[in-house]
Amino acid sequence: MDFAIKGISADDFRHLYGLSDEELAAKGAKRYVCDNAPGYPDRVEMRDAEIGETLLLVNHVSMGKDSPYKASHAIYVREGAEDTYEAKNEVPPVMYNRLLSLRAFDQAGMIVDADVVTGNDIQPSIERLLENENVEHIDAHNAARGCFSGRITRA
Repeated sequence: MDFAIKGISADDFRHLYGLSDEELAAKGAKRYVCDNAPGYPDRVEMRDAEIGETLLLVNHVSMGKDSPYKASHAIYVREGAEDTYEAKNEVPPVMYNRLLSLRAFDQAGMIVDADVVTGNDIQPSIERLLENENVEHIDAHNAARGCFSGRITRA
């Protein structure tokens, strides 16, 4: 089963790049400087930030459908990130190296299946979840802190 993982578009965050800390706070965002790698996963380029890079901690609506599972949570975006990650049949290291909660949603935004996996178990779980014809997409979240990690669809 072919699948695709795509980062979040920089268009959603570009207006925050370069704002002062006070301006960010007024928009519910906060700037961080990466001081520990890995530790700050960028959701546009789908990579861990390198020490010294700045990131913005922002709220992101990961599942916006009008359902009981509507979800938003904090995510990091590398300040200045432009190149949206997109790959077929490949789990990026930023996901591979973390414990993930995979949540399979149907078109109505209802969970139809889920799994908790890491490393070599991620791809087989994605393929198993996508075998269900009712699954529209899978949202991956970091299991420990609950942050949205990425959207997975059929390729």
